[in-house]
Amino acid sequence: MPAKILSLAALHRRLAAERRSGKRIVFTNGCFDLIHPGHVRYLRAARRCGDVLVVGLNSDRSVRHLNKGPGRPLVTERDRAEVLAALEMVDYVTIFDADTPYDLICSLRPDVLVKGGDWPISRIVGADVVRAAGGTVKVIPYLEGYSTTALLRKMKRVER
Repeated sequence: MPAKILSLAALHRRLAAERRSGKRIVFTNGCFDLIHPGHVRYLRAARRCGDVLVVGLNSDRSVRHLNKGPGRPLVTERDRAEVLAALEMVDYVTIFDADTPYDLICSLRPDVLVKGGDWPISRIVGADVVRAAGGTVKVIPYLEGYSTTALLRKMKRVER
């Protein structure tokens, strides 16, 4: 397993060291089933919001429970984590099995919570926790034309 993919316990130890050196922790989450340029640009923008970017990755079970569509995820959680960890702007990846990252956010207490512009700020899970701890919540503008669902639709049209 790549060194950037960590269990929650290992991630806590790493983030404690990062905080001791004065670094700001940024957190985002998602399924990241088929990585596309929209994801890359989003993660790059998220990384610019602080010093260390942590990505909470929905487990396979979690993705299935979110009803992303039949056969989803297309890529296993281990493979999705490996692809995310290979991106230079991602510092750490941790896989979570819950329907939302709320408990993970409560546990990690990031300085900055980031979500894409397709999420209204009132619906960003964990925003209350981050703000109560003195952190900030940032919304990265949604990049039209990039989505895994749209890619899958396009692939189905090509198959016909």
